[in-house]
Formats: sequence, structure tokens, C-alpha cells
Amino acid sequence: METAALYNLFLQYPAVTTDSRICPKDSIFFALKGERFNGNLFAEKAIEAGCAYAVTDEEQERENNRIIRVEDVLKSLQELANYHRKKLKIPIIGVTGTNGKTTTKELIAVALSKEFKVAYTQGNLNNHIGVPLTLLSMNKSHEIGVVEMGASRPGDIKELCGIAEPNYGIITNVGKAHLEGFGNFETLVATKCELYDFIRKHRGKVFVNKESQILYERSESMNRILYGRNDPSLFASGTIANASPFLEFDWSFFDNAYRVKTSLVGEFNFDNAIAAVAVCKFFGIDAERISAALEEYEPTNHRSQFKRTGKNDLIIDAYNANPTSMKASLEFFSSVPSSLPKMVILGEMKELGESSDEEHGKIIRFLNEQPYDEVWLVGSVFGRQAGANGAFRLFDDVEELIEALGKKPVSNHYILLKGSHSVHLEKAIDSL
Repeated sequence: METAALYNLFLQYPAVTTDSRICPKDSIFFALKGERFNGNLFAEKAIEAGCAYAVTDEEQERENNRIIRVEDVLKSLQELANYHRKKLKIPIIGVTGTNGKTTTKELIAVALSKEFKVAYTQGNLNNHIGVPLTLLSMNKSHEIGVVEMGASRPGDIKELCGIAEPNYGIITNVGKAHLEGFGNFETLVATKCELYDFIRKHRGKVFVNKESQILYERSESMNRILYGRNDPSLFASGTIANASPFLEFDWSFFDNAYRVKTSLVGEFNFDNAIAAVAVCKFFGIDAERISAALEEYEPTNHRSQFKRTGKNDLIIDAYNANPTSMKASLEFFSSVPSSLPKMVILGEMKELGESSDEEHGKIIRFLNEQPYDEVWLVGSVFGRQAGANGAFRLFDDVEELIEALGKKPVSNHYILLKGSHSVHLEKAIDSL
């Protein structure tokens, strides 16, 4: 079936699913397949569960006029999303970066929502499947789209830009992450800057943190809006007032000054917040509404969260970790004043490839310089680098950590949890 014909069907049945276990009534099921699954096997089941149609790329056992055969289901999903994006004719803001892209996307979306009907990436559905699903969730009532774009190898951002066709873009920062897929830092930077390449070619506009020398240089000659800190000459600038642990910052709009008290933990979130200020100011949101939105935002998904349990105070930043974000979290935690003894529980950083041992070793050396009362490390890479260092307690996985906490509970501590999502440090929260 051609994309135009599939789109006419989509207009009649505008809900899309790729999970045969979640089939809203009258939705369209796209039978995606991967290394460990094949949605083609569940096309009939999806229709029985409520889907109006199923899109497949393999022959079915029996004829069914509600099963549509295409050459490649993933490609059809992406082409349908791009076709829909073109029909919508609304501004799309593409957001990528090594750290902070999800938080920045959320802050931009909630602040823009003070004035506009905004559609934006839910959770971190930011890949070659998630971006099309985000676009297909948009409808004619939406006035602006905010689309998060993730990358794990060269060409990923270029591909996502080809689908979403952003008019505006923001790269939050560039740091060491997913090096396994990129090979080196220079390739990572080039991949993130594929967003700039697309927007430059299509004469769009980018929002750039002037303090990032790499991004400032890469965006030179582009139509850009600059933001940063402690520089009134920038389109949006602010000053950190406090971060112990919640970020508070000041910013000005003409002659009026605003103090924003966020629920975000850590001064490293300032760049995310001031980026949102820049975007929303550009789109005409007034300063009071921007400030109010940033104050109302509550972080979720174990990102930059503070939690007081019955036993301890926790800072939870366990959704993702790479050398840049790990160092920033540790520096912040060291600076936070507290009368409680400080403890860090770190999960290893994934997808660093050949740099993994070296980068974990750097974190170990940094930890040796910090005045923490307890350091617990989870994962084999940390274990190799820590060696026989008696100052650190080592665990193979989070289950072993939870078992230790059950045998000898920790109480009356200020604790930082930081690690890659696949380590699942969040499972230990109930034990703390």
C-alpha cells in the first residue's frame, strides 16, 4: 500500500500501536520486528484485541482484508509519520544532546503549554520508532511539536530529522556517552550536529548555549538564538542563586527580575532550565508564565529527583549515566551542605566501548578525593577498577545490593544514586 493510501486510512483510524498487548479500539497495529520479536506473528491477535487494521511485511497463514501487506513495516511507519508531519504544517522543535535532553524537552513543553496546544515526546521515545510514534500522536489541534531525538550511532540524528523535519533545534550539550556506537568523541559530536546540518540546509533556527565552545563554533553563520549564564547581552541569561539541593536561579526580562525555584536537583540543571527560557521567550510566552511553568514542573522517571524516605534523604538520578553526567552529579553532591553523613551508590556506565575501563577509572580516582562517608559501587567494571580498595563496597548487580541492604539497613544518611538505566538502581529505593 502506498503512503498516501495508508494515510487516508490513518485519518479514519488515527491511533497507532506497535504492541499487540496494547490495542486501543479502532487503532492500526504496525507489526514491527527485531532481533527478539516479530510483530507479524501477532497481527491476527491485534485485530481480535480491537485494532481496525494491522500492517505487516510477511505473509499470513490466512487471508484477512484487515491485514495490509507492505514491503517494510518500519519504513512504512516512518514514511507515514513524515507524510503526516508535512500535512500538519506546525513548527517542530528538535531536541538532542548527550545530557539533559529529556529534561529540557519536558521544560520547553510545559512552558509552551501555557500558551499553545503542544504535542511532545512522551518519556524517552526518541529513536527511529519513538519519533514516528510521537509525530503520529499529533493532530490538527496541536500548534507546536517538541520532539526529542536520541542517537547511538552515526547517522541517527540525520535519519530522525528526515522524518520529523524540525524547523527549530537545540543541542543541550555534547559529552562522552554511547562511545561504543560512535567509536570516538569527534564522531559523537558530528552526529549530534546532524541536527544543525538539517536546520542549516532548511533555513531554520537553532538555540545555542554560548558557553559550549563546540556548539557555538558549529552553529556559526546559522540563524541562532544564544543563551547562557551571567551575560545580559544574550537573548536569555540567568544566574544560579542556590542548588542545595533544589535549583534556584534568577533571570531578567527587560527591567523585571525573576527568581525561579525549581524542583530540579543540582546546578547542572540550570542549562536545561535557561534553554527552556530561551525557547519559550522566543515563542512569545510572557516571563511570569515561563517562570511559573518551571516552578510547577515535577521531575519523574528517577531523573534529578529528591526523595525523603522514612530512613534517608535520597537524590535519585538513576535513569542514565555517562562520564560527563556522573562527574557533574558527584561534584554537585559534594557541594551540597548537609548535617547527615553522605553516601554514594553508583551503578556502572554502559555503552562506553573501549573507553569503559578508562572512564570508570577516572570516576574511581575522583571518588578517592571526595569526603564521602560511604561509597558503594554496582557492576563488574567498577569492581575491576576499584580493585582491593577497602574504602569502597562492591556489588555485582542491584540484586546483591538490595540483599546487603536487607541484612544491614542504612539509615540517617544523605544518599546519591546514580547509574545507567540498565543497572536498575531504582529497584533499591524501597530498601533505602
